[in-house]
Amino acid sequence: MAEKADTSFTVGMEFTENGRTGTIHTPHGDIHTPAFIPVGTKATVKTLTPEQVKATGAQAVLANAYHLYLQPGPDIVDEAGGVAAFQNWDGPTYTDSGGFQVMSLGVGHKKVLMMDHVSQEPVARTEKKDRYALVDEEGVNFRSVIDGSKHRFTPEISMQIQHQLGADIMFAFDELTVLADTREYQEASVDRTHRWAKRCLDEHDKLTRERVGKPLQSLWGVVQGAQYEDLRRKATRGLIELSNQAEAEGRRGFGGFGIGGALEKENLGTIVGWVCDELPTTKPRHLLGISEPDDLFRAIEAGADTFDCVAPTRLGRRGGAYTLDGRVNLTAARFKRDFEPIDAEFGGYVSENYTRAYIHHLFKAKEFLGGTLCTIHNVSFIVRLVDNIRAAINGGYYEDYKREFLGRYYHS
Repeated sequence: MAEKADTSFTVGMEFTENGRTGTIHTPHGDIHTPAFIPVGTKATVKTLTPEQVKATGAQAVLANAYHLYLQPGPDIVDEAGGVAAFQNWDGPTYTDSGGFQVMSLGVGHKKVLMMDHVSQEPVARTEKKDRYALVDEEGVNFRSVIDGSKHRFTPEISMQIQHQLGADIMFAFDELTVLADTREYQEASVDRTHRWAKRCLDEHDKLTRERVGKPLQSLWGVVQGAQYEDLRRKATRGLIELSNQAEAEGRRGFGGFGIGGALEKENLGTIVGWVCDELPTTKPRHLLGISEPDDLFRAIEAGADTFDCVAPTRLGRRGGAYTLDGRVNLTAARFKRDFEPIDAEFGGYVSENYTRAYIHHLFKAKEFLGGTLCTIHNVSFIVRLVDNIRAAINGGYYEDYKREFLGRYYHS
């Protein structure tokens, strides 16, 4: 019997201490990196068909384990042949662990995963009665956002769900923290996430052996530690140790690593760099929840390979659009008689076929097509931006491209 295809990574061109291009090889196709991965939360990139997503140049999509667990249920997705077959996506897929969604409900104060600066002193978490999700050593109790029903996630349950969803790449169940959490809580959370990562590896290996005939899935560990260098490095080294130990014992280790949790915008590159300093060059690195152009440049220089974020699609559904000269809001009155494309120089399907005035009209008339067109444009814009960065690295003109793009995009 032929050996099953497994996810692997090939390094391409190195251009900074940690930054590089490369290729992630999955059972359902390659991902040339760096790459932006659009988010299809409920097995759909909102307002788009899979064919429209593919036409943006996207190489893979990321679905959400939490939402698919609640609806329609992972058993149904499994019966359909996995999340790719279920949504008619021809290419690689990711799923997150559900930890972000479960625990963002329970941080005890306003959810802030990324700040321009730390604007408040660390505070202790609120009392249990004020929270919608409760963390303990074994896992998290939470209430459904659909009907308020009670549920529980553990590392083992997250692995079981993600195996049923069947994505090529999935993430270990980790605890979400925010910058406002105390140092003491961050330390405890890093230790707990380490213990959960070990349980994820154990369950992942067990399920891989049990689910004979299924394509191999790659489990990626998630690095937490907020804004603290020692915690980030400790968390990274701990995950590497767990992975190496598993592989030495003949079990499946981590196929890659995710960088998650609280990140200060001004220190994003520094924090990613701390993590990538520790990570093996032979495995890919995914930065969770990033899509702003300046952040992409910083993260790629620091060593991140892939990224996901809902911002381009969420912005598009509200009438916002990226252009080479910065963002615009097409619901504004000034676009009512603007018969130019969103961005003629950028081009693409939307700019080649529709005007700003028409899209403005669609939003004012509350027609869904407005959100669809802006979403196609925005996903195309960010996907192509990262593709262009990759080409610039490989072509040896990265600094020139960065200076030209950022100088124009943030000109105001």
